[in-house]
Amino acid sequence: MAFIETFITIVLIIIILIIFARGVVIIQPYEQGLQIRLGQYIGRMNQGFRWVVPFITQVVKLDLRTLVIDIPSQEVITKDNSPTNVDAIVYIRVIDPEKAFFEVANYRMATVALAQTSLRGIIGDMELDEVLYNRESINTRLRDILDRETDQWGVKVERVEIKEVDPVGAVKQAMTEQTAAERERRAAILRADGEKRSAILKAEGLKKSMILEAEGERQSKILKADGERMSQILRSQGEAQGLRVLSIGARSLDKRAITVLSLDALKTMSAGQATKIIFPFEISSLIRQGAKFLGATEEMDESESTADNLDESLLGDIPSAEHIAEVVKSIEDETKAIMKEGQAPGIEISDKDVIVEKKLISE
Repeated sequence: MAFIETFITIVLIIIILIIFARGVVIIQPYEQGLQIRLGQYIGRMNQGFRWVVPFITQVVKLDLRTLVIDIPSQEVITKDNSPTNVDAIVYIRVIDPEKAFFEVANYRMATVALAQTSLRGIIGDMELDEVLYNRESINTRLRDILDRETDQWGVKVERVEIKEVDPVGAVKQAMTEQTAAERERRAAILRADGEKRSAILKAEGLKKSMILEAEGERQSKILKADGERMSQILRSQGEAQGLRVLSIGARSLDKRAITVLSLDALKTMSAGQATKIIFPFEISSLIRQGAKFLGATEEMDESESTADNLDESLLGDIPSAEHIAEVVKSIEDETKAIMKEGQAPGIEISDKDVIVEKKLISE
């Protein structure tokens, strides 16, 4: 009998412990508990150790941390009829546990479905190029739509990001061809611009080269002409002075000397092998002059044997070595001045160039 009583006592203790254990609830720091007893909402349960009436009380735990929801990829038709696969990521957080539990059956699934439909509508109103280049605008619009609709569920949409925009195969191939054509067009423009600039630079270089060459040729001709002019002047002056000296020397000769020279010239001409001899003067006059010289009775006029007094100033100034050196020096100075005035920037005239020009002038 005592054994039966002991067994019943132990069983009751175990039942009491089980009932007590079923009423124990542990709420984590990031969770919020909702207590429902016999179909009636009792209130929230904060973090820590809690005990509720077992079997008739239900405790719903909601995670208050930010949750990441992956929106599955779906095919969307853009405004320009380009099929495109689009997926996204949504960051949400429960801010009102009562609404998140009582207003919607499954707020996560509801958020995913709402995000898919909203994303389909936004992409459908945009062309493919806008979708590719305006992701930030799509993210903002989708976040505003989701946040407005999920507010009644006690859910806050913190951020939305378009993860991938993948056009279908045919559209992607067309985009690849378009990109290649655009790059080829830019390359052709760059090549044409480079060839244009190269041609302009070549033309400018050729122009400057021709100008410098023409300027050099002009200066060379000027210097050469100036040298020839000075050479002709000096040569003519020398010939004129030589003729004047010869004229003065010839005036001192009398008729006898002229007769001797004429006979000597006649002898020289007769010594040749020619059968015909043409004399440039009258033979009879020459013979008569020779007879007078050999002792004829006719005497020569004294005035004929007397040299005329000729003014020596008619000979002009015979240039001395110092005078010629001064003329050459002045020509060198003028040459340097002309070449410095007409030379191109960055070109210097050396003494070697002056010596070459001097040589051209002397020639």
